[in-house]
Amino acid sequence: MGSGEATAAGGGGGELHVVMFPFLAFGHISPFAQLARKMVDAGGVRVTFLSAEANVPRVEVMLGGGVLGGAAAVAVLHLPRVPGLPEGAESTAEVSADGAELLKVAVDGTRPQVARLLAELRPDVVLFDFAMPWVPDLAAPLGVKTVMFSVFAAVSGAYLMVPARRLHGARPTIADLASAPAGFPPSSPLATVPAYQAADFSYVFTSFHGMPCVHDRATACHEASDAIALKTCVEMEGPYIDYMAAQCNKPMLVTGPIVPEPPVGELDERWATWLSSFPDNAVVVASFGSETFLSPDAATELLLGLEATNLPFLAVINFPKGADAEKELKKHTPPGFEERLKGRGLVHTGWVQQQHILRHRSVGCFVNHSGLSSVVEGLVAGCRLVLLPMKGDQYLNAALFARELRIGTEVARRAEDGWFGREDVRDAVTAAVAGGRDGEEKKWREFFTDDAVQTRFAKDFVAGLKKLKSTPSH
Repeated sequence: MGSGEATAAGGGGGELHVVMFPFLAFGHISPFAQLARKMVDAGGVRVTFLSAEANVPRVEVMLGGGVLGGAAAVAVLHLPRVPGLPEGAESTAEVSADGAELLKVAVDGTRPQVARLLAELRPDVVLFDFAMPWVPDLAAPLGVKTVMFSVFAAVSGAYLMVPARRLHGARPTIADLASAPAGFPPSSPLATVPAYQAADFSYVFTSFHGMPCVHDRATACHEASDAIALKTCVEMEGPYIDYMAAQCNKPMLVTGPIVPEPPVGELDERWATWLSSFPDNAVVVASFGSETFLSPDAATELLLGLEATNLPFLAVINFPKGADAEKELKKHTPPGFEERLKGRGLVHTGWVQQQHILRHRSVGCFVNHSGLSSVVEGLVAGCRLVLLPMKGDQYLNAALFARELRIGTEVARRAEDGWFGREDVRDAVTAAVAGGRDGEEKKWREFFTDDAVQTRFAKDFVAGLKKLKSTPSH
């Protein structure tokens, strides 16, 4: 639906009209869309979703095909041309790491369109993402409330995005980033992180193309918004939520972990046939999401480690947009691997029906990058989890899940550079499959799959937005 067609009278009849504006990455769009569905299901909410034109078909599917019975509309944004950004690239899935930085420039260029849309739609609340700190400037004169929605666990915001991180000046050193910020929850196992993780976190404080860095964008969003929404809950991350509230001095709304809907349709025959040839819980699935890529060395150690478990496995290894997947796969696969593992081990590149596969009776263990959605997907599917984070917030998620919530087994790594070997992969899978944390994992699985709990999160979140709407502006 075009931007002009997304109009409707704002906020009539007690209905809450929410505009949702995620960054142009499917790892952001997907949680926003899942939250939209949960809010509409909770009742009394209508959503207008903003995204670039090329993403609209996928967004409409994520919103439920029939676009939630008329309770959700998608308004199209036309990205301005940005030198260096490939023609027609409208999400991070289509660009390099540098292209993802240029997409932020393109999103900033939609400001006049967003201003027009907000003036036309007059929503009650805008839920916006870390990359657009200018949204509150457009909304405030219209009397529209703004909520910055972080799609990351609270532990990430608490470790990296709080004002206390800037006590060392504009650009904290790697040594600074190896320790938690002042006042960080003392109960946390993250008082310090290894050098390779601290080095990775320095990205958050790095400016590209003369633009504000991620930390500056996020903290500007925190400062300008009326409230901050976090994709988590007190049960999982109470101390981190409290710390962020104290640091940012803003109301904190929690959405709950946003458990994905069960998958629809059937598993493709090729996977169903292969998986069905193994006993219950025998198969290990390794997958790192659509935007986390393993180096050839890391992929080789992962595959040799899976081979060494003597268990059947499916490894999904993806490559950046534009790479020659077949050629890359050869570089990432050890010599003679396919011949040795015929029938027992499969290596695949490209999209798979991950939720269907994880729920198959023969799958018992899921090796993943500790992306928030992947961990929850694996847990609700009944898999034992092996955590092998590769970048950014994934490191913090792995610590939260494995060390605090006692969900999953971390792969051991070398502290200075994060290197892991085949034995580390084998040992983590063997430990996970042997169990030992079943009680804790079962407790969290029941919590995540309890419909009443999930419904309560959605209803409480909507109630929080309604309360915010009726609060006088600061």
